[in-house]
Amino acid sequence: MAQPQEEPELIRVRIPRGREVLGIVQQRLGGSRMRVLCLDGKERICRIPGRLRRALWVREQDVVIIEPWELGGDEKGDVVHKYRGKAEVDFLKRKGYLKNLDTEF
Repeated sequence: MAQPQEEPELIRVRIPRGREVLGIVQQRLGGSRMRVLCLDGKERICRIPGRLRRALWVREQDVVIIEPWELGGDEKGDVVHKYRGKAEVDFLKRKGYLKNLDTEF
């Protein structure tokens, strides 16, 4: 008998919209701040806003969505979302959102 094929699990993946940019956490700096390499080619010092501080635990090499600041947007930003799990990151790779990323994680 043929084995039933596994159906791919449907997941909802948040896509950056508006001014938001994808990025990868390079280094934790302490005080809910971190150095993030953004996919627009800039490296920003980002922080976790107060409303997300207890809910969002970020480590190095995590893929996150950054919202650059209005003033000093090339150097600073806020972490808005963290992708949880390998399935979401693989989805972003398949759809081409992480194509200009040179590091493999």
